[in-house]
Amino acid sequence: MASFFSLLEQRVEDCASLLCVGLDPHLADLPAPTAEAATEFCLNLIRQTAPYAAAFKPNAAFFEQFGAAGWEALKTSIQAVQEQSHRLGSFIPVILDAKRGDIASTAEAYAQSAFQVLGAHAITLSPYLGRDSIEPFIQKPEQGVFLLCKTSNPGAGDLQDLAVTEEPTSGLWQPLYLQVARLAQSWNVRDNLGLVVGATQPEALARVRALVPEMWFLAPGIGAQGGDLEKALRAGLRSDGKGMLLPISRGISRSQNAAQAAADFRDAIRAYARF
Repeated sequence: MASFFSLLEQRVEDCASLLCVGLDPHLADLPAPTAEAATEFCLNLIRQTAPYAAAFKPNAAFFEQFGAAGWEALKTSIQAVQEQSHRLGSFIPVILDAKRGDIASTAEAYAQSAFQVLGAHAITLSPYLGRDSIEPFIQKPEQGVFLLCKTSNPGAGDLQDLAVTEEPTSGLWQPLYLQVARLAQSWNVRDNLGLVVGATQPEALARVRALVPEMWFLAPGIGAQGGDLEKALRAGLRSDGKGMLLPISRGISRSQNAAQAAADFRDAIRAYARF
């Protein structure tokens, strides 16, 4: 069975892109505050941007706000990505941005929901509860996880920058996010575990990349959050010019022409990546 990241790498090669299109139906962007409007918003965005997308990333919160109907909208959107995969003849993965994290029995239910019910191919998780909370999501190689490591929000350092020791007696101090990266690398035995490292944190991107040179990063923060594309790519790309997905949401969905915006972001990323 192919691993999640081998499938992602094939898609990256097929579309020569590291762009991850965010599916975030903000209420302000919808003609009406309904699940139906959210569905149409996402379907239109998927149709326009699929040729340029290495992956799609729906944020669960923007669907859950509509209750049960929002859950159906999310499932319909994921199915629409798969329809585009068939049309283009290239598998396009869907990363569910849900940031789950709970004890193992609850994690099993979350994994069932994400992968079996919704049909997502990967999910974002919090590492705070440790390995047993991650394990239900990475049992099958083709199902992927991006583990929160160094996030793009202003308050990320409140916990993620805390100094910790690798071993109580070693005296080797390091920020917590590097310990998360080190653990994730040791847990990545099926080639289906990556890291979320914000594009707003180029110094952290560089430090994490030096520690885990082969892992894949999901690097949000370009566009509305103010991350610098060139600095992020120079800091976070692997030596082969790949290894990063750049999620863009509002920068595409709020443009006059979503297809053109996606193509432009794809081309801007390609100036630094290698295909």
